Amino acid sequence: MSAIYFTVVAVALYFVSDKLLQLVEAQAGRRFEYRTLIFFVILLTLALITFSFIQELTGVS
Repeated sequence: MSAIYFTVVAVALYFVSDKLLQLVEAQAGRRFEYRTLIFFVILLTLALITFSFIQELTGVS
């Protein structure tokens, strides 16, 4: 069951990261040169935080 949680959260985090990057770019008024790298950092940070939280809730090691 935890695999389903991780998969659903991963898909949601992908869209959240994309939206967050778009918002930051809109605030800056331009598209960033290293957009892919910034997207990766946002996604990785959110995934590490969220996945560790899911592990604590489900008790998966």
